[in-house]
Amino acid sequence: MPAMLSAAAHARASQSAAPGKLEFFSADQAAEVDAISARIIPTTDTPGAREAGVVFFIDRALVTFAKDDQKSYAEGLPALQARVIELFPAAIKFSAATPEQQDQVLESLDPQAGPDGRRPFRSGAGAQSFFETLRVHTVMGFLIDPDADKRGNREGAGWKAIGRDREHMFQPPFGYYDKDYPGWQPNPAAEKPQS
Repeated sequence: MPAMLSAAAHARASQSAAPGKLEFFSADQAAEVDAISARIIPTTDTPGAREAGVVFFIDRALVTFAKDDQKSYAEGLPALQARVIELFPAAIKFSAATPEQQDQVLESLDPQAGPDGRRPFRSGAGAQSFFETLRVHTVMGFLIDPDADKRGNREGAGWKAIGRDREHMFQPPFGYYDKDYPGWQPNPAAEKPQS
């Protein structure tokens, strides 16, 4: 958890600095990961992965708690680019493709079969593993607690998207343990002796 919070703090700091500091990705790789994560959690009437700085969270994660996933990214990004060129030769790279083309490329990596029982495109195990890893990292970076030590994604973009109140506060239900609380009034019906 401390490493995850560190990655969230890095994402927040990288967003405020121009340009963001990368520790694992090259600038070109970061642009591709940013484009992919922006299709996984797109910007609509609420902020998406791009606004949450997910790419910086993932970048930091890959040099801290997710070091074991470096190979998946190192092999998965070129495989994804090959898929883009295979499906849309004019696009050259994922970030240059249209949103519709990007969605088709990502759907081709999804291990779930379509309604007809077939996959729309052939899918390699390496690309699937990369996509699943990236999807998990995107969700983690998007939904990590933005208030932990004042860390997390910028302005709690992920929590805004899911409608979670940043000012949440746990309050136990009012009951027996609150009987000495000022303003507590016993229920007269409950105190009547049973006959």
